[in-house]
Amino acid sequence: MKAPLPTEPVFENPIPVEATLNQTTDPDWSGLQTAVQACTRCELHQTRTQTVFGVGNPSADLLIIGEAPGADEDKQGEPFVGRAGQLLNAMLQAIQLTRGDVYIANILKCRPPNNRDPRPEEAALCSAWLKRQIELIQPKLILALGRIAGQRLLQVDTPLAKLRGAIHTLPMTQTPLIVTYHPAYLLRSPGEKRKAWEDLIFVKRTLGGYH
Repeated sequence: MKAPLPTEPVFENPIPVEATLNQTTDPDWSGLQTAVQACTRCELHQTRTQTVFGVGNPSADLLIIGEAPGADEDKQGEPFVGRAGQLLNAMLQAIQLTRGDVYIANILKCRPPNNRDPRPEEAALCSAWLKRQIELIQPKLILALGRIAGQRLLQVDTPLAKLRGAIHTLPMTQTPLIVTYHPAYLLRSPGEKRKAWEDLIFVKRTLGGYH
């Protein structure tokens, strides 16, 4: 008989397949971070405070990917550190994970001005950095946060509602991928937290945590 699912918690506060690296040939983790810090591939380097490489366990089973850094992330150099980051921490705790258990990154390594959506050309120019991160981490599963991240990673225009609840395959690395709501959206629309909880259970089951 299947074990019962945990009760729903109360949460507190497209990329090209052919992405390649030009400056460096298959850099290691340290070399990749140095290359990202020096990146001037797109105009976003002109307005950033610093790059936002990523944070967490570089050997994690679960890689979480958002769309782009915001103002807090640009200041601190770490993804998901504002209110949305606090909610993401709570979401992870709900399935017995911490930021140290996973790796968290974004499609873009620099903040778009005024937190606008990433442009396709920016995502394309940044894609090689993310691809190499995925190759080095070798996660068992990717969790894409939000419609924009899900659509750009999967190279589709499918609505978020239809992307949820399925295991997709990331074209550029063939890694299994699940899509859920962005924490910032959940802060604006708390009524969707139940659906987000369903997605988290799906993630945990896919990783072998719930049976």
